Amino acid sequence: MPPPDDRDYDVVIEPGALSRLGELAAEAAPAHRYAIIADASVADLYGSRVRAAFERAEQRVDLFTFEAGGANKTVATWASLTDALLDAGFGRDSAVVGLGGGVAGDVAGFTAATYMRGVPVVQVPTSLLAMVDASIGGKTGVDSPHGKNLIGAFHHPRLVVMDPEVLATLPDQELRCGLAEAVKHGAIADAAYFEWIEEHADALLEREPEAMTALVRRSAEIKASFVARDPLEAGPRKALNFGHTIGHAIEGATAYGVPHGYAVAIGMVAEARAGEDAGITTPGTAERIRAVLRRLGLPDAPPAGLEPGRLASLMQRDKKARAASPRFALLESIGNLARTPTGGWTHPLGDAAVRAALATQGG
Repeated sequence: MPPPDDRDYDVVIEPGALSRLGELAAEAAPAHRYAIIADASVADLYGSRVRAAFERAEQRVDLFTFEAGGANKTVATWASLTDALLDAGFGRDSAVVGLGGGVAGDVAGFTAATYMRGVPVVQVPTSLLAMVDASIGGKTGVDSPHGKNLIGAFHHPRLVVMDPEVLATLPDQELRCGLAEAVKHGAIADAAYFEWIEEHADALLEREPEAMTALVRRSAEIKASFVARDPLEAGPRKALNFGHTIGHAIEGATAYGVPHGYAVAIGMVAEARAGEDAGITTPGTAERIRAVLRRLGLPDAPPAGLEPGRLASLMQRDKKARAASPRFALLESIGNLARTPTGGWTHPLGDAAVRAALATQGG
């Protein structure tokens, strides 16, 4: 008998939802005990509030933390958390709650996926980037010195809870990282949404509640629609990698000194430019993406001094590479992905094309 499908789950987007987390989790992922996994910074901000929400719902809960920062999204962190859960006596009737940004969500999800061969996970993103992207789709994992997310598993959450009120404490850089992924969603799937972001850039940067909630809701809808069509990233979900092939290489080449959203912003402009040069993408697309990124305070060109050969080497190791040849999700136009002649979702581009696209940036 095939296993039950665990890919259908609710996404709750509700101001104040954090205070109802205990009852929401108990309904979607009933467990004997809950392990909240958060980085130390998020734990300081929301750990007590989340614990209180579980205690009000009469649920047993413990908080486990790790040092904040993308540099700690490692096998060592995963092993430490796993040992801590074992030391605390968590069994197979437990559940994990991933509280925080994308790093915490990935680490918590991978811990849940592997702990005693898998326990349920509830994702509670507290960054805009995690709300619009990382928390939806079941991708979990940790990084390796060889690249991002090379060690991981698909492990879909039982529930995702987003409370837009927590974005009020988000640092400006983290806000912009999330806005970059929202721009990507409009670029690949919804020209009207892309235009809405252009028109509401100031309101988004000022964190106006209605604008932020609308952005989170629409981006979550777009991400969820791709995941529903392609849960294991075998086809159309690859569209979500627009900007990421070059973006991940920039992160790796700078030892993650360039934040993820900033790297994706740079990658989107470069990949759109490469698509234009290859005759795949409508001319002017890269410039329009660049313009909205600049309005949002995001970079559109790589840092000075990056060695093209280093970027090429990292792209060959990317998960999306085939036969050591990097693959790119390219646009036909804003709101429309370009398919290959055989109906595929990603395109090969030679090193020369990528180098040329990067060289034309920043003008």
